[in-house]
Amino acid sequence: MDLQAQEGLSTTSFPLLVATAVPVERDAVAGALPPAAEEIRLPGGSLRRTAAGLDLLAAGVGPALAAATTAGALTAAALAGRPYRLVVSAGIGGGFLPDAPVGSLVVADAITVADLGAQTADGFLPVTELGFGTVTHRPPESLVRVAAEATGARTGTILTVSTVTGTAARAAALRARHPGALAEGMEGFGVAEAAAAHGVPVLEIRAVSNPVGPRDRAAWRIADALAALTEGFGKLAPALESWNTHDQ
Repeated sequence: MDLQAQEGLSTTSFPLLVATAVPVERDAVAGALPPAAEEIRLPGGSLRRTAAGLDLLAAGVGPALAAATTAGALTAAALAGRPYRLVVSAGIGGGFLPDAPVGSLVVADAITVADLGAQTADGFLPVTELGFGTVTHRPPESLVRVAAEATGARTGTILTVSTVTGTAARAAALRARHPGALAEGMEGFGVAEAAAAHGVPVLEIRAVSNPVGPRDRAAWRIADALAALTEGFGKLAPALESWNTHDQ
């Protein structure tokens, strides 16, 4: 009997990196996978490698640290002759009501940094309008479709912010600038920047733990969101395997 059948769990057989912000999110993803086989030390952190070779990384909070840690893992894998074929940014985050209620899953068809740019008298200008960089990474359409169908997730823009939204006015301003936004997190764009630098496709999936808007800790459902992330990743892993085999 193979490990997947023995454990009753799903995994993939191609080099895949899953980057979360914090260990509790990494552990939620790990709950859908075979047990860890080893810990691999890296600058700034460590990888948890499952028995099937899938790597889980707690990359840190915020886009800068997530980008740096993910880039380190990608570089180490390439130097070891085992380059990753896909990077997944996974975790919990805020959802824009009513489209992404608490407990739901969102898969990004666009990973967009919301606050990289300049504030002017006429409003916010994204960094691209200043003549620099990029503000959006788009996962492969086939990958988004496969992931959404497997998990039942909604698809839309997931915003990356450096400051979590805490007011109704801020939520409204973000939605006005990004009408397709369903959720916000703090790491997706950083992970995507690192993946793009290595020429590796990226996917972002978030379980919604709280509404985007006024900061109300009593309305947060972190445990429920982590459970949804575990359940969703259990369905996502075999779908990623199918995508890698048939759609690339």
